[in-house]
This record gives sequence, structure tokens and C-alpha cells, in this order.
Amino acid sequence: MNTVTPRVFIAATHQNDGKTTTALGLFSTLKKRFGRIGFIKPVGQRFEEYEGKQIDEDSLLINTTYSVDVPIEDMSPIAVEPSFTRRYIDNANPEALIRRIQRSFNRACWEKEFCLIEGTGHAGVGSVFDLSNARVARLLQSKVVIVTTGGIGRPIDEVALNQALFEKEGVEIVGVILNKIIRSKYDYVRDFASRGLARLGIELIGAIPEEEVLANPTLNQICREVRGRFISRTVQETAKVKKIIVGAMSARNIVNHFQRGTVVITPGDREDVILAALSATNDGELADKALAGLILSGDLLPHPTVQDLIAESPLPVIATSMDSYRVASSIHSMTIKTLPGDVEKIDRIQALVEQYVDVDRLLEKLGAVPPPAANG
Repeated sequence: MNTVTPRVFIAATHQNDGKTTTALGLFSTLKKRFGRIGFIKPVGQRFEEYEGKQIDEDSLLINTTYSVDVPIEDMSPIAVEPSFTRRYIDNANPEALIRRIQRSFNRACWEKEFCLIEGTGHAGVGSVFDLSNARVARLLQSKVVIVTTGGIGRPIDEVALNQALFEKEGVEIVGVILNKIIRSKYDYVRDFASRGLARLGIELIGAIPEEEVLANPTLNQICREVRGRFISRTVQETAKVKKIIVGAMSARNIVNHFQRGTVVITPGDREDVILAALSATNDGELADKALAGLILSGDLLPHPTVQDLIAESPLPVIATSMDSYRVASSIHSMTIKTLPGDVEKIDRIQALVEQYVDVDRLLEKLGAVPPPAANG
């Protein structure tokens, strides 16, 4: 197996702490320093069908964004589909999985100056099939960066738990990145978290504040979450949603709550609310009240005349069989993922990692020196 190419393994204390966001930003800033960067997510749990193969969605995101010169199947060698764990327990063959990961890692590193390895959740994820993050990091002879959410007590406690598993495998943690720190508490959290981590012998190498644009879902994500379909002619799938309101009041009163970036949820037969939404979007004088979208709930559609108005309006409209309460609950609890082609989010992620993560210190702790050509 390749033991020469510099590498780092990105782990997290929880799912959705910002591991993929960090990897996405790190890839950009490492590319500036090294030039040719490889990427691999050895074990993936969320995948899509791509060219007849099951490929982890984060590998697809990285590949789409950066055109990584690595065969896509080697960026995602193991996809844990629903029956994977049961089949493994029935007929365990860890050596075959290890060989697959190491072969793919060799290809990911081929003619590269650095390789970024993305884990799957915390240090213990994958233990049920003998490929915990801690063990995979050891197999790939990689040091680790842990991403956790902003705070002091809980994040440090969870880093300590992960530290125990990595140390058991003989894997060194070179730093922690705090993510989604509340801006009003940024300096306070960064200071105390840094000192608290130091007591564990771990360095804080990054502290990223929360960013509204990264927390806002797109209409396309919401449509998928509520299992809906667009019924309007103009579909702005990547439009950002900042606020959700349920149209349970009269049309006269709900207009007072219309703002840019707002999505209104209303039963499909509330034609008064639908017409108010269409009017606010179509009337140039009400530009400050133009909505981001409208969701028609309850598997109901308005009168055909109103449907014709929807078809001609620039307002994106989604129809779903869910009732209004389930729609609102689903949106509130949904996980916001960065999608391929989401240029605004990706640009912001790159800028945040460049500004708030001490990448030079990370490389120093990894013993990774960028080649002279990449530096200048």
C-alpha cells in the first residue's frame, strides 16, 4: 500500500457535524498548496446510483466540484447498503474489504501530492463490520482531524470519547475543528474550547462560525424531503429558503408575513392564500414580499383556473400528499446537505475554511510540505 503520499483522515463526533463541509473546503485550500489532490471516502452510508455503480454522495459532490482525477469507484470503494451489515455478520470476510480499500487508496494517491480521506461519522462507526473509522485510519496509516460542533463542554467530552478509540488503534489526532459556532459567542467559545482541548493534549486548529447560507435548504431539497413535485412552469430549484410559514390564517393577514426567501405551506384548496402568494410574486411593487416558493399540501389542487395562473407565474409551486403539519415538521428536522452545483454554498465553504482553519499548522503537524512549484 502507498505509504509515501501525505494524507489526512477527516472524522467527526457525530453525523452532520460538518465533516463533508470541512473536506470540501480543505480540498480547495490544499489544492492551492499541492496542486494534485486525491480523495477517497473508504466507507459510505449514503449513496446514489452513478453509471451503474453505488457511489457515496459525498464522493460525487467532491468529484463534481473539483473533477478529481481518480476513478469514481475508487473514491467510494464500499457502499453500506441496507443489507450489507446482515450479510457481513452471516459471512464475515474483513480481509477482502481491507484489500478493496487499500487498492482504491493506492489509485486515489496515484501521481498525487496529497490525499484527503473522509470518514463516516465518529471513530466507532463501522465497527459492526470490522471497519471502524479508527481502524480504517490505521489501515491507511493516516493521522486524524476531528470535526465537531461549536461549544465547550459537550464537544470536548465527545472528542475525548473519540480520542480513546483512535488511541486504541494507535492513530494520532493532529487537531480539532469546531464548526457552526454561534457568532455572538465566537471569541468566548474559541478561547475556552482551545484551552479545554489542550488539557486532552489536542490542538484546536480551526474554529468556523455558523453561516446562514449553509443552514438554508434549497427548494429542490425541500421538494425531495416532502416527497412532492413541482407543478409550476418556472422551477428555481436552487433558490434558498430562509423562512417557513403555514398559511392557516386569512389571505389578508398572511400577506403581512410575506418576505423574500419565505416558503408558504397551505392546503391545496386554500385558493385565497394561493392567489395572494401569486399576486405578491407577480406584482413588481410588492418585490419585498415576493416568496421563494409555495407548497400545496394534503394532495389537493386548486380550481383549474388557479392552476393555469400557477403555470404562468414565476413562483415555484410544489404539490405534496403530506398535510401541512407533516410538511412543516419534515422541513424543520431535515438535514441540509450541500449539493453538486450549489455554487453559492460551495464558494462560501471554501472561503470559511481558508479563513478559519489553520491549514499551514495542520500540514506542519502532518509533516507534509507542499512542493515548491505549488507554492510559487
